[in-house]
Amino acid sequence: MTPRLLAGRYQLTEPLGKGGMGEVWSGRDTALGGRRIAVKLLHSDRLAAITGTIEPEELRRRFLREARATARLDHPSLVAVHDAGAEEDWLYLVMQLIEGSNLADHRAENEPYPWSWTVAVLTQLASALVAVHSEGIVHRDLKPGNAMVRPDGRVTVLDLGIAAVREDEDSRLTRTGTLLGTPLYMAPEQALGGTPAGPRADLYALGVIGYELLTGRVPFTAPNATGLLYRKMHEDPEPAASLRPDVPAELPRLLHRLMDREPERRPADAHALFAELEPLLGRSDPEAPPGAAVPMDPTR
Repeated sequence: MTPRLLAGRYQLTEPLGKGGMGEVWSGRDTALGGRRIAVKLLHSDRLAAITGTIEPEELRRRFLREARATARLDHPSLVAVHDAGAEEDWLYLVMQLIEGSNLADHRAENEPYPWSWTVAVLTQLASALVAVHSEGIVHRDLKPGNAMVRPDGRVTVLDLGIAAVREDEDSRLTRTGTLLGTPLYMAPEQALGGTPAGPRADLYALGVIGYELLTGRVPFTAPNATGLLYRKMHEDPEPAASLRPDVPAELPRLLHRLMDREPERRPADAHALFAELEPLLGRSDPEAPPGAAVPMDPTR
């Protein structure tokens, strides 16, 4: 049964979501006047099935090491990590509670998604990746469900839960050959395994997210992960420019570069991506509806 009180202070109040590795709850920090929080719970048994045979204490040590790495990050587009620990069979991560709707819902509620909003979302996500990658961390599971659009339009990345600390590969909560992440947004080199996925795998995911925001569809579909990987390795997505001919030509070109099957043909890093997106910010977009939650220009 899911615990309702963690560490004698974190009162879980309402489930927010559930996935293969754990659950997310809203709650209150009773030691700090009932401050509202979000708590991610990972069950040791489920995590062990993914990581391989690891002793429980070693698993907890690795989890806490990665939690400390993510807690070092301080960026307006990254959720703040307040605490982490272990209790009974649960590992937990205490985070800032973000109000708003996830990017997948925001797109569905505002279809066709204005291209200027796509640029603003991608610029904020690229800015967040600059901070993430500077700490030697690769997110590896960027997707619309892991980003929140706040009521004022700020975009926040929620989940660094399967990130790998590249400086110390032995500390990862993953093992070579294990498919972690969401296949639709996963870079081909990440799905293939072998050498650990680098920062450009996150740039690939941003390309897929941008393509989906702009066109209303993901670039590739298949009945299973193997078929999806084959298409990513051997086919090109339908040109975004043909699906949205109204947008500045630079944007579809950039999205297709981000989704290049060869990592070295993508932008050099998140900072270079931000620099390419920045000139598109502030251009007029007649399709942007007035009064909606507009993703903010992060440079204002």
